Amino acid sequence: MRQSSLSRLFQCTTAALLAVGCIASASAQTPSVRKFPTTQLNIGIHLIKAEVAKTEAEREQGLMFRDRMADNEGMLFLFGQPAGVCMWMKNTLIPLSVAFMDEKGVIINIEEMKEQTLDSHCAKRAAVYALEMNKGWFKQKNIKPGTKIEGLPQ
Repeated sequence: MRQSSLSRLFQCTTAALLAVGCIASASAQTPSVRKFPTTQLNIGIHLIKAEVAKTEAEREQGLMFRDRMADNEGMLFLFGQPAGVCMWMKNTLIPLSVAFMDEKGVIINIEEMKEQTLDSHCAKRAAVYALEMNKGWFKQKNIKPGTKIEGLPQ
């Protein structure tokens, strides 16, 4: 009887340690969501609180693993010099719209992007900036190509 109780205790302890190890392993694999410094942009009467991704590593992470974004929040990508740029939605959990802009902040084109896809969404000509907002944000605000975004960092 004593041997059976010890055996059962050992099995329960082993099972508990395995469960704790699985939980720790799962949480270690859950990517952390890194927030970036913000800036305020405006498009006419619309104010935007935009996180700024300016390094290659920051641009690669972007809005990955976020499960929501407030209505007037977004992410601004700085590319430094005019270039052919494309965006995709790998590990991005929320649908987004992206506006590509030239060096003066004028919107070149706006693309709608589906979450968790590798589809490329590209600027129609060389862009210096890209602004991601919740899907449909630009359309809801009647913001179209040719509109200028103010407050962009240089």
